[in-house]
Amino acid sequence: MCKNEVLKVQMLGGFSIMYGDRLITFKKNPASKLMQLLQLLLYKKETGIPRKELIEILYGRGGLSDPSNNLRVSIHRLRKQLAEAGLPEEEYIKIVNGVYIWSSSVPTIIDVLEFQSLTEKAKDEKNPEKKAELQTKALELYQGDFLPKLSGEDWVLLEAVKYKNEYEETLQEVLEYLERCENFEEMLRLSADTSDLYPFDEWQCYKIEALMGMERDEEAMQVYQDTSRLFFEELGIQPSERMIHQFREMSKRIRNVPKAMPDIKGGLQEKGEETGAYYCSLPSFIDGYRLIRRMIERNGQSVYLMLCTLTDGNGNPMESGSKLERMSGELKLAIKRSLRKGDSYTQYSVNQFLILLIGTNEENCSLVSDRITTNFAEEHKYWKNCIEYYVSSVIDVECGAPKISFRA
Repeated sequence: MCKNEVLKVQMLGGFSIMYGDRLITFKKNPASKLMQLLQLLLYKKETGIPRKELIEILYGRGGLSDPSNNLRVSIHRLRKQLAEAGLPEEEYIKIVNGVYIWSSSVPTIIDVLEFQSLTEKAKDEKNPEKKAELQTKALELYQGDFLPKLSGEDWVLLEAVKYKNEYEETLQEVLEYLERCENFEEMLRLSADTSDLYPFDEWQCYKIEALMGMERDEEAMQVYQDTSRLFFEELGIQPSERMIHQFREMSKRIRNVPKAMPDIKGGLQEKGEETGAYYCSLPSFIDGYRLIRRMIERNGQSVYLMLCTLTDGNGNPMESGSKLERMSGELKLAIKRSLRKGDSYTQYSVNQFLILLIGTNEENCSLVSDRITTNFAEEHKYWKNCIEYYVSSVIDVECGAPKISFRA
């Protein structure tokens, strides 16, 4: 064994062990009892873990006749596994007065314990700059939830919640400190990392603030739009009041910056060559609908509004879940493929899409719905029974006339 070699253990965001520059691999599944025993011993390496507690965690639900014997066998197998994985041959596990303790001549560094140590030191630090440095080091160690593959275990769940709360409190303090110091680049880096880690916790608000502080308002607007789309498509909710306020502030600032006509035209153009119908957000669809409604008063053009609703095949709304998400995604693609470039559509809810058909008639609406159904059910024939269509001309919608409804 080289004197400089260290055992580095990752428990935040996953479980891995590095010995020097070599990744240690085990034959056992990371969620097996043997690996859970190893993770417990490493996690409790500072204090050890009593036999009774260890047995309760590992075998409490198993109804074993002799769990103490199972633990002795597991300890023996674990020592063997560690040696077979390429670690130095040592005892590794000491038992002192019924307490099981990780023991090795190899220095062992565990990310979650380092994270905890740094956050505790930061709480005692009075100097704001030094405190932020300690907190930033702690944040760099946090790569995700504590032992995610064991998230079904009670002891892991409790610790995971504790560390996530500690992470969020630390991160917020650092981001607010960086904002006060106008260190927007570091603020952007940290908020971008955490937005990737927890995309539904609205850390994008700090990312937007950082970009606005750097006067990169258009990038900030893009973050807002991407986040709004993510929240609506995945959760069916709108952004928070704070994010909507940021949107208004960005809109004011962008409008107040004069630009040359080539720059304006470039910003208006679509990115790349697009085919099929034009997808837009619900607010944009509403604006487009209102504009077209005004136009047809003048030119008398025929415009129809179509609502596509996903059902369970028997006319009942589908319940939320992975199947609905998958079908909704497929329907979105089917609508795009089935319509002309001049038509627009949007997602109205988790299981509904709105389509605006310009320059068509009632008979052609039926042809459009047939094309959508054919494309949608191309891979799964039964899916043709899972769409209901409601169609009305825009004039009839305004007048309150009854809409035409039919199933695929």
